[in-house]
This record gives sequence, structure tokens and C-alpha cells, in this order.
Amino acid sequence: MAYHLCSSPPSLGHDRHYLHNFSFLQKPTVRSFGNLFFQPNSLSLHSRISPRIAQVSLQDPIPQASQKLDASNAPDFQDPGRKTKSYIWVNPRSPKASKLRQHSYDARYASLVKIAESLDSCEATEEDVSLVLRCLGDRILEQDAVIVLNNMSNPETALLAFGFLRKRLKPSREVILYNVTLKVFRKSRDFDRAEKLFDEMLETGVKPDNVTFSTIISCARVCSMPNKAVEWFEKMPEFGCRPDDVTYSAMIDAYGRAGNVDMALSLYDRARTEKWRIDPVTFSTLIRIYGMSGNFDGCLNVYEEMKALGVKPNLVIYNTLLDSMGRAKRPWQVKNIYKEMFNNGLQPNWGTYAALIRAYGRARYGEDALIVYREIKERGLELSVVLYNTLLAMCADVGCTDEAAEIFEDMKSSSNCMPDSWTFSSMITIYSCSGKVSEAEGMLNAMLEAGCEPNIFVLTSLIQCYGKANRTDDVVKTFDRLLELDITPDDRFCGCMLNVMTQTPKEELGKLIDCIDKANPKLGNVVKLLLEEQNEEGTLRKEASELFDSVSVDVKKAYCNCLIDLCVNLDMLEKACELFDLGLTLEVYTDIQSKSPTQWSLYLKSLSLGAALTALHIWMNDLSKAVESGEELPAVLGINTGHGKHKYSDKGLASVFESHLKELNAPFHEAPDKIGWFLTTKVAATSWLESRSSPELVVA
Repeated sequence: MAYHLCSSPPSLGHDRHYLHNFSFLQKPTVRSFGNLFFQPNSLSLHSRISPRIAQVSLQDPIPQASQKLDASNAPDFQDPGRKTKSYIWVNPRSPKASKLRQHSYDARYASLVKIAESLDSCEATEEDVSLVLRCLGDRILEQDAVIVLNNMSNPETALLAFGFLRKRLKPSREVILYNVTLKVFRKSRDFDRAEKLFDEMLETGVKPDNVTFSTIISCARVCSMPNKAVEWFEKMPEFGCRPDDVTYSAMIDAYGRAGNVDMALSLYDRARTEKWRIDPVTFSTLIRIYGMSGNFDGCLNVYEEMKALGVKPNLVIYNTLLDSMGRAKRPWQVKNIYKEMFNNGLQPNWGTYAALIRAYGRARYGEDALIVYREIKERGLELSVVLYNTLLAMCADVGCTDEAAEIFEDMKSSSNCMPDSWTFSSMITIYSCSGKVSEAEGMLNAMLEAGCEPNIFVLTSLIQCYGKANRTDDVVKTFDRLLELDITPDDRFCGCMLNVMTQTPKEELGKLIDCIDKANPKLGNVVKLLLEEQNEEGTLRKEASELFDSVSVDVKKAYCNCLIDLCVNLDMLEKACELFDLGLTLEVYTDIQSKSPTQWSLYLKSLSLGAALTALHIWMNDLSKAVESGEELPAVLGINTGHGKHKYSDKGLASVFESHLKELNAPFHEAPDKIGWFLTTKVAATSWLESRSSPELVVA
């Protein structure tokens, strides 16, 4: 009967199932034609204990009760001079026969397992290994050798035992001995020995089979060597071996981990068509592949397909899915998946908490991230430097100053991690945005004491901090320090300098212009044009257009907002309007207005205060022109400012606009059922617009 090795991770019950398929394992100990004989004397235990090795005999006695011997008539086995009956005949058709066979098999198998355990614990020398294996006798059975090797876990002694057994056996299929030895290397995650044993196979003329390759491939997988798994998988055709469904499924995981996404997904498509059995590890890899490629719906589809196939998600799959949804910035789905995991009886581990913190941190779900942080501390788990920094960066984004200070102190008292440059950068940013100059400077000093040099992010935050405090000289000193450190100002740094200018008194602007001119000459040129009372017509628009073309997309709106704010602060309404019109032309600003038959609306929530006031001024002038030309206004006019406030300020655009509209005596009133909306009617708007003789912009 053919012997088959399973490629899945070894388990005692699983291996015994296959080993029991040997026809010779189903034979009784002694059998003659139709009669079944057991020899009690041959089953007596012979063992001796070595100082280093526990000798184990295979010849454990069969329980005497099963032999139905009358104690009074039983021969005295202790009397060597007395002749005894050598065999007890048992009718092979008797129900007792099958029980005797099972008792004999179980006892023998247990003894072979003990030999394997002794081999695992003995010294890795030929002498000690030979001493353990002598109890098998001179005529070693092939199935005994297979059972012993199959139950071993020590790769060093297994190799010696393999050599000992191979010399004394003439197995019907020598590849089986090699395969079970390869399984030992898989258990111990010793891929180097597995490759060397394969080379020896070829040298001795033993042809590898499918089990050989599936074992080596699975060994590479458990050793986290996906490229090796791919290499051995692609060798199979050279030896006439064709992968089975289990191996193909495993290769989805291997190709995915090796970076060959196309091959992994191709095999997955085939797996769905041919209904291969896919293990949870492979499903986890597929979710990770889709997540890394940005196909987050694909992650959810794999998850649903897995459940439809009856595969129960494990903690690794949930953690991978949570991480993917975090990358997708879908915190609501993170919450749902976590709830489902908890309802399925799985407890979160460190990986789960890490995925949750990353997900909530990216999405700026401050409250949820802090809840996870406190749960981690309650369970006595340690955070890594990366997770601490993720929390601190999130606190900087949402303005959680007190919470950040608590987390920072906890990090300093941690035994496994200390603050790094990113930690100090986040803390300086938090204190700078809050206007806490002394705290920001103290954190900078701590950073220097820790041996960390300030980077461009730290210096940008400090400039913002000094700007809020109107400490222009310190802004200039920080800029000079940037140049001394040979750091090149980037677009965000220049944007911060420009923002500081909007908060600086007019008489000190000259100090900052020199800095901006050194950092970005194009920006410096535009700022100079703004400060000049007279410019040639079209010059400002031309220079500003060239500036916007030269900077990255993500800072264009910030630059335009700051330049307009600067114009408004300097009472240069005409230049502010010119820059706002340029922003509309270049699509720096989009979706500012909307018109429908029933309502005209102005959307300001993405603008700075100066840009919003400028947009309102232009819109009201357009409305006045419409009324003057006899154009019919809609029933409702609305201004949307949004309902949020700045993360480091108590005021939002809505509260500032409410007071500004009152100063203008405009008939717009905040809608009680629509937060952030100021509405008026056609009649009220028309009456007010007609009463306006010379519209002026009043800065709140």
C-alpha cells in the first residue's frame, strides 16, 4: 500500500492516520496462516538507564487481562527451569483478536514515540544516537524507522538517526525516509539542512516526489522565506512533479509575500474556479496584497468569500483587515470589524491594538485612539516607539495638548523605548500651535540633550510658535539656524513663514521679507509686490501665476490664502480680489459658488478668514450687479462657513462671520436647523443690496 505524507504542519494524530495505512502496521505481532498467536515471553520489558540516555524497549507486555489466563493455571514465568507454553492461540475471528491487535499497535507506537523523544534529548553524536536506536534490534522494520523520524523535532539528532537507519534498512521507497526527515527540519524551521538533504537525495540517486517538494516549500513558508518557496515550486516540473491543490494554495501566499502580486492573484482566481482549499494564512496574505495595492474593496471581498467558504477568520486575518481599513482611512469599518471579532470570541492582542491606533490616528479619531491607548495600559502591554509617535502625531493633528503631555511622560517612563526625533517633533508642534513658547523651547532643549538634531519639521513648528507670540526676532534667529544646519527650506516651511507674516505688525514685515527672499525668491518677489502701493498693471498676476506653477499642489491653496490674508491686513482690497480671481482661474479654489432655481450659495469653509471675506465681498458685488441689471434672485440665498473651529482656537469661521455680517447690517442669519449656514430671503436680500451705496470690506 502506498505511503503518503501530508504537507500540512505535522500533528501526532494526523501522522498516525497515514502511518496506519501501512498494511504491515495492521498485521499482528506474530501471525501464521489463519491462526493468531501472541508470545507473552517476547513482550517482557528489557531496559537499562544510561546516565545520559533513557533506553526504551519496543517490547512492552500486552495486558494480561486480555489473554484470559486463569491465574491458578498460568505457568510460572519466573521459574527458568520450568517449561512453559510459548504461544496463546486466539481465534482471529474472535472480537478479542481485534482488541489485541489494537493493544499491540498502540503499545508499539507509544514505545516508538518514546524513542523519538529520547533521540531529541540525547547528545548529537553518532555514539549516543546509536545507543538509543539499538533497542530497535538488528532487524529494523521500515515502518518503525518512519514512525521514529516522523515524531522527532531535533534537526541535529534527526540527521544522525536518519543516517543510522538508512544504513541498516533497505526500504521499499527510500524517498519516504528522506521526506519524514525533511518534516523534522520543517518543524524546527531549519531550511538550510532541508536544502542540503535534498542535494544528498540527488547524489544518492533517490528521486524526489511531490511530498518532498511540498515539504520543502512549506518549510520555506514557516521560515518566512517566500522567495525560496517560489524557487522550489518552480523546480517541480524539472523532476516530473506536479503540484496538488494544497501546494498551489500555499503558493498564493508565497507569491504574495515574495512581491509577485500578479501571480498570486492569478492563482487565487484559479483557486476560486477549481474550488481549492485555501488556508487562513493565504487569505491573510490576499487581504494584505489588496490593501498594499490600494484595492480596499478587494480586501473586504476576500474576507466575505472566506466566510462564505466556511473558513473561520483568526486573529491574524482580523488584524490584517483592520490594518488595511486603517490604510483606507475607513475608521467606521474598523469599528465594525473589531466589534465582529470581539463577538466571535477572539481577544485583541498587541497586533490588534497597533492596527487600531494606526487606523484611528490616520483618521484623526482622537477619542477612539485614546480609548485604545488606555486599554493597552490597563492590560499591561507595552507600546513601541512607532505607536507612541503615532498617538502624539494624532494629538498634534487634533489639538489634544494635555493628552499628549500624558503620553509623552508615559513614554519616558517606559522600559523598552525612549523618545526619538519624531517624538520631540510632535511635542514641539503641539506646544507651538498652542502658543506655549516656554514649553516648546524646553522640549527643544530636551531634544538636543537626547542627541537629536532639530529637523525642518521642528524648525517650522518653532517659527510658527514665535510668530503667534509676535517674537519676530526669534523667527529670524530660527531661520538663520536652519541655514546654519544646511537644511534647504521646502514649500511647507516657506508657507509657514508666509503665515507668520499675516500675524506680524506692518513695521516688522521687512525683517521677514529678507528671510522669505532667501528661502524662495519667487515668493519673495510676490510679497514685495504686495507691499508696494503701486504696481504695473498685470505684474502681480503674472508673478503670482509663476509662483503657483512652481510650488507643489498641496500648498497652493495655503499660499493663496496667506497672500490674500496679507492684502486684507494691509487694506489692499483690490490686490486681494486680483489674487482671489487668479485662484479661481488656476482652480486653486473650486466649488465656491452654486446656483439653482431656488437657491444661490457661497461656500467658504475651505478658505482662510481673509480669503473668505474677499470672496464675500466679490459675491455681494455680483449680487448687486444682478439686481441692478434686473436679474431675478432666487427665493433663498445662503452662505456656508462650515461649523467646525480651528483645532487650536476657540473660534471658527462661523462665529467670526456672524459678527462681520452684523457689522455690514446684512440680512443673513444663522439657520437653526442647518449648522454653519447663514440664510436670507429674496425680498430681504434685494432690499439690502439696493440700500448699499459703496460696499466696503470690514475686517472682523
